[in-house]
Amino acid sequence: MAAKNIPSAFRSWQYMTTSGGLENNLKMQTIPMLQPTKDQHLVRILAAGLNPADYRLSEFQLLHRFAFPKPASPGNDFAGYIVKPALDSGLKEGQLVFGAAGTNFMYGGSMSEYGVAHVNNIVPIPAGLAIEEAAGITIAGLTALQSIIPYSSPGSRVLINGGSGGVGSFGIQIAKAQGRHVTATCSTANVQRCKMLGADEVIDYRTQNVLKTLEDSPQRYDLVVDYVGENYDLFWKADRYTNEDAKYVTVAVSHHPSCIRFVAAAQFMPRFLSGAKRQHITVFGQPKREDLAQLADWMVEGKIKAAIDSKYAFEDLKTAYQRLKTGRATGKIVLQVALNSALNV
Repeated sequence: MAAKNIPSAFRSWQYMTTSGGLENNLKMQTIPMLQPTKDQHLVRILAAGLNPADYRLSEFQLLHRFAFPKPASPGNDFAGYIVKPALDSGLKEGQLVFGAAGTNFMYGGSMSEYGVAHVNNIVPIPAGLAIEEAAGITIAGLTALQSIIPYSSPGSRVLINGGSGGVGSFGIQIAKAQGRHVTATCSTANVQRCKMLGADEVIDYRTQNVLKTLEDSPQRYDLVVDYVGENYDLFWKADRYTNEDAKYVTVAVSHHPSCIRFVAAAQFMPRFLSGAKRQHITVFGQPKREDLAQLADWMVEGKIKAAIDSKYAFEDLKTAYQRLKTGRATGKIVLQVALNSALNV
């Protein structure tokens, strides 16, 4: 699509409040075309990936009241093509790209027909990578990579708590592709799935006590990555199943008071006061072009594969978020915004 043919308006899912749940407040709106700054691309969004962060922070009413614009548009992950490239970016009009939309991960606006993306937050989609696969990479893929690779090395024993979700699915594959030994936790229904993703060992939390199973094992872990964030004893008693210099990474941070108290005590309170016996680290996936490009290359090479739970039409975003909120999605949920528009590139 040539820049001169950019429409004056487009459709976008927006909300004014999240009282009663994000999905219950979403409305399809027609809004004026965005005006990117010199370091932003204007992009046509073809597909978008849903993430728990889309609703977890927006439904924290105090944060929503003071930090969110009114209206706001959810979503961060996207795949699409450049309509108007940023100045001197090196990318061209019509080029297929993926990455992070908007200026804030809490309300990036990827659940829309058009969006803006900072030059540092997107990379080209390489040949061999499907648009829908690229759409679900950004937050989950970056979070998995950035929570595992910097804190372990080839040969490390890694425990992934929550191996079957969007981040966990990437985490298992990335860790295995980079030479780690992986133990994952999941429910009974997802044991075989985690093994297929590459997990060396799987602990079924429905039939096994995870902490006791870890304590009873002669193996000791070098890194624990928690993508669930509910069983805090896994951290406080980590010395019972990890090596002395092991690190414990928490990713599933929420606005719930229990989680806030845990992170504050585990990470910021002196060890002699908190009782922590292992180093605690909190990780949020950060858009980095080199990491996005690495993830895309691994996917093209077949080292990791997209784990897509389900796909929804653009008009069915509310239903898609309902699915996400069940907590039973095994992989990414993808919104098909305008895949037929890829034919116009």
